Amino acid sequence: MPELPFLLPADDRALSPHTGYTRAHWEAAADGMLHAALRYATPGQALIDLPGPPSQSGVRSDGLEGFARTFLLAAFRAAGASGKDQHGILERYTAGIARGTLTPGRGDAESWPVIGHHGAQGQPMVESASVALGLRLTAPWTWEALPPDAQDRTEEWLRGALRHQPSPNNWYLFPLTVAGFLEAVGRGDAETARAIERGLGLLEGWYQGQGWYSDGDGRSFDHYNGWALHMYPLLHAHLAGDGELLDRLGPRLRTFLEGFSLLFDADGAPIHHGRSLTYRFAAGASVALGALTGHTPLAPGATRRLLSGALRYFLDRGALTEDGVLSLGWYGPHAATLQRYSGPGSPYWASKGFLALLLPPEHPVWTATEEAAPAEGPDRALALPAAGFLVQTTGRDGLVRLHNHGSYKLRPWEAEHAPADPLYARLAYSTRTGPTSADNTPDNHIALEERGVRTARLRIHPLAAGPDWLASSHTPAFPDGGPKVPSIRIDSLTLVRGRLEVRVHRTVGVPAGTRIHHSGWAVALPPGTPAETEEGAEIRLDGGEVTGQLLGLHGWQTATAVRAPQGTAYGPWALVPELTGTVGEDPSGTLFVALASLTGERDPAPLADLATAEVNGLAVTVRPADGGAFVVDFGAGDAPTVTPTVTEVGA
Repeated sequence: MPELPFLLPADDRALSPHTGYTRAHWEAAADGMLHAALRYATPGQALIDLPGPPSQSGVRSDGLEGFARTFLLAAFRAAGASGKDQHGILERYTAGIARGTLTPGRGDAESWPVIGHHGAQGQPMVESASVALGLRLTAPWTWEALPPDAQDRTEEWLRGALRHQPSPNNWYLFPLTVAGFLEAVGRGDAETARAIERGLGLLEGWYQGQGWYSDGDGRSFDHYNGWALHMYPLLHAHLAGDGELLDRLGPRLRTFLEGFSLLFDADGAPIHHGRSLTYRFAAGASVALGALTGHTPLAPGATRRLLSGALRYFLDRGALTEDGVLSLGWYGPHAATLQRYSGPGSPYWASKGFLALLLPPEHPVWTATEEAAPAEGPDRALALPAAGFLVQTTGRDGLVRLHNHGSYKLRPWEAEHAPADPLYARLAYSTRTGPTSADNTPDNHIALEERGVRTARLRIHPLAAGPDWLASSHTPAFPDGGPKVPSIRIDSLTLVRGRLEVRVHRTVGVPAGTRIHHSGWAVALPPGTPAETEEGAEIRLDGGEVTGQLLGLHGWQTATAVRAPQGTAYGPWALVPELTGTVGEDPSGTLFVALASLTGERDPAPLADLATAEVNGLAVTVRPADGGAFVVDFGAGDAPTVTPTVTEVGA
């Protein structure tokens, strides 16, 4: 465990038996991170040029990003302490705002870039929301301390967010946040009203149910649901005292947290799925927001358990560099976790996790004894068909898996082009494994192979759902310049019981003799671990923290462990279990059945001991060892069905 570059209080295992963290730990962590970042401020305090490779937006935009995102951290810290700022940090940010807005767009050492349209000079629009929210939270000590001319310049710079085109997704909440601040300080007008109305109107269209918003048009569901799509509008409603908006959006957050709270491991890790994972403990923002607004299903002790668990998880695993700066990665640096827009200041969206400090010291979240996390309770299977997710948790190891049958990173107007994004296209994700890189064998994947070229899973269409299962369909996509096979489809179904995963796939319209591959969980292992091939046997990969297992029950002919030398976010080298089979000649399709497992338990039983399967045409009868046999039928209509066997019904 790496040593932190700043001191934290001693663990308090009486108040916080699970994490040891209290509010004092959060305050000390915020102070330490701020002092580390501010060492990289320009002389006029307007930009914070953190070390690291620049993003696609360039160094000046990155400097604004470093300023804005750490300012948000400072704002949560100061607002939660009623303005007490013994280190004078807010004074430095106030001076930076005055200097950065003095001559926007100039090429000197301090001027902020102007806000432009998405795709040109759009990144400053993202940062305008952090500046505006920070000012709104600290107005008595920052905004009111600015001279009138500096206030006017700041307003004019911020209004650039209202006058330019955002990206067609959560970006529309940045103008909303800017407009909310301007109205809060008496500078609202028709332009600010339109920005708020536009953002809230789009949000309504993106709401899919069960607490989940798509990130723009389409079916993109990820951590942005919590740290953006819930956070910005609901925090705006809370700060504005807008009871009507709180009553509309608050119950959605409560519903969201019923499922999302299961996506934190017993070790504190949030689910490793989707883009911008370098924001790390920002995953807790919606959990804190639920407590702040009163719209949460969680007890105060469970809320702090999730929040402190996530913060400690990353601090204990090297998220901070030796000089206290958040690195670009997951634990430490990890290139595959990043996107083109990631720059040195990007990780400081993690500041959103410190929204918890808006809860006063006497709030029950800080005073109640920590309780167990939801994932530490009984085994759970929770279907969230609105987002196309199936959540699977096991209490004995506290591990969480997320099976994906409906979320993908494509807009409705975008064509399907391989390769797929590993952070969205895989069949499953977890809190202790990361997807392999796009250049290595994909984990948790189903692919056809033609002339040595494999297909990608891109646009995922939900088919059907039950309490413990989900099904979806996709059109296998070959890379540009590769083979073209018309009118083909793969239907997929996942059903979970305890740690067991039953995975059934049906090919439709695929030429007979086509090779098909299915992979399981990528397990980080020491480099050079042998990758052995066995006919028809279970593949078992024993890692330091988890064991991954994959067993073909029907249709699969060979089982192999394949090297992934780029590793995952959890280790620099990994192995991926893979099954290979051949599509049959039945024109109605070919079924392929497998069992999979990812567990933190030691010496898990072989998968063959957990269930058997018998295939009859397009139906498979699965008999788990602990009872509850069921039939998965792909021939009953347009979507598969899952029903108990007759014996089980009569039992």
